Amino acid sequence: MEQLLIRDLPTGTKQALKNLAAHKGTSMEAEARAILRSALNAKSRSICEALAQKEPDLSEDFIFDPGRNGVGMREIVL
Repeated sequence: MEQLLIRDLPTGTKQALKNLAAHKGTSMEAEARAILRSALNAKSRSICEALAQKEPDLSEDFIFDPGRNGVGMREIVL
């Protein structure tokens, strides 16, 4: 079995990991392994996949209607 030693963690990281492990009922080491496993198994998208993703249609998210939105009309002074 392989081992890993991580130095210079930001202050509070170890305690946060201990707290998370205690909340889940696991050991700190088991929680660290689960986090590493999850991060390493996460599928990353290539730039081509990101660009090819269809963007959601946002055309109807907001309809600008001054009267309906409580914005009064004002006279334009030139």
